Amino acid sequence: MSQPILSVKNVVKRYAAHTALDDVSLDIPSQSIFGLLGPNGAGKTSLIRIINQITGPDSGQILFEGQELAPKHIEQIGYLPEERGLYKKMEVGEQALYLAQLKGMKKAEAKKKLKEWFEKFEIDAWWNKKVEELSKGMQQKVQFIVTVLHEPKLLILDEPFSGFDPINANIIKNEILNLKAQGSTILFSTHNMGSVEELCDNIALINRSKKILDGSVKEIRKQYRSNVFEIEFTGNMMGFTNSLWTYAKLGEHKAEGEHGKAQVTLTPGSTSNQLLGSVIQAVEVNSFKEIVPSMNDIFIAKVNEENPLGTQSNFTE
Repeated sequence: MSQPILSVKNVVKRYAAHTALDDVSLDIPSQSIFGLLGPNGAGKTSLIRIINQITGPDSGQILFEGQELAPKHIEQIGYLPEERGLYKKMEVGEQALYLAQLKGMKKAEAKKKLKEWFEKFEIDAWWNKKVEELSKGMQQKVQFIVTVLHEPKLLILDEPFSGFDPINANIIKNEILNLKAQGSTILFSTHNMGSVEELCDNIALINRSKKILDGSVKEIRKQYRSNVFEIEFTGNMMGFTNSLWTYAKLGEHKAEGEHGKAQVTLTPGSTSNQLLGSVIQAVEVNSFKEIVPSMNDIFIAKVNEENPLGTQSNFTE
């Protein structure tokens, strides 16, 4: 794992009687895409506000590249909030230039780079239009450009695909991957578990102000595997069932003539190779795949495990 660009150490944040973050610690590796996840009200926004130095922690520490987080680091951080905030009466180009200069860019350099990004996103014709004349999707493109323009080391993207059609969401997705390839680190807050599985290297799950799960997406999915396999085959259902022997238990299944499909669960101590070796002696196997729980399944299970009985959480939009 890369050295962390950002380390959150035992951070606590309270608002009156409410504890928003309770002893939260996590490390965000450099040049990675890190998913910050959790139900609404879990504490994600509070942590993002602290990283952006909008508020401070009541206790704990945040390190940026090994140094105590300080105002000088603001220019190395880009933040795209979920609630977009462009000035609707300003011209698009004028506003983009203004925001770029707030991040420390010189006007000439900012204008050159903005023109390049506007051409890439096919919105160059809107440079002299007022923001209120743009569609929501175009406004989001402008704000994304302004967020990444100064090439920050750390990008914080809060629901970056919200409101985009599939084509434009894919454009943004590709740009996020390009930014990572060029050396940026992306902190990615979302409810969209499909995006997490597709983009994130590592995640942290916050629920009720506490971190309850973190690690690499690959390792977490492996950790929560249930040893359930789906087998499609050609042959006799009875023969297939008998072939499972002591290696697996038969679950949901169906057969239409010679074509069968079944889910089976490995018994403790058995391996998938033993199971497959036994089954192919009885039927012709057309497909054999492990059913790994999705991140959405894992997170719903983990959050509901932490919550009192009767409360349910879902991460899908």
